[in-house]
Amino acid sequence: MITGKIKIDRRNFVKKTSVLATGLSGLAMFPQATHAIEKSPEDNIHQVGPKEGFSPQVGTLVSMMNWMRMVVLQSVKDITRQDLDYIHDQKSNTIGSMLLHLVATEVFFQANTFEGRKEYNESEKTKWNIPMNLGEEARKKIKGNELSYYLDVLQSTREKTVAEFRKRDDRWLMSVDPTFFNGQPTNNYCKWFHVCEHESNHNGQIKWIKGRISGAKPGRD
Repeated sequence: MITGKIKIDRRNFVKKTSVLATGLSGLAMFPQATHAIEKSPEDNIHQVGPKEGFSPQVGTLVSMMNWMRMVVLQSVKDITRQDLDYIHDQKSNTIGSMLLHLVATEVFFQANTFEGRKEYNESEKTKWNIPMNLGEEARKKIKGNELSYYLDVLQSTREKTVAEFRKRDDRWLMSVDPTFFNGQPTNNYCKWFHVCEHESNHNGQIKWIKGRISGAKPGRD
């Protein structure tokens, strides 16, 4: 979570991804693909790998992010406003607030990797600090929205990410921030893989909450 700045406490994440980062360290030397027209995200969704319109490793990252986003959207398909606002207990987050949390995280990494910023600007703080930090403030203020609201902001934010990815190549993806996760060298691939992994983590929480909602409704086992 962050309040203006992102707090980096990702020891286990770094351990898991260190092998990936090491194995990919030489890929910046690969020849870059000619940028072409991108296929729609739905095309070949189950094929992880290079995509038209992107350099090879950037396209592979996009294919992973597309697949993970598909899974999240399946988890919330046709969910009602009441269920989006459901609070299971005093420490839990709503499904709606977690969807905005995914957006807030992506906005931070856009600022960090595309603009070189270490924190939100003032406008972003006003808009995204609450969904980024979740907790009591999010429970109070993120509610009353239909699913379409969350889907629109998820899509518009992802469209910006993909448009920026088209402008960049594998050398950029492998470029290293000397002190990021746990103060350790972290490349852009690891940062954006974290965005993908982060969606997987919260997708599990969304599915858990949906299970609690189903169990609480009359007539359900």
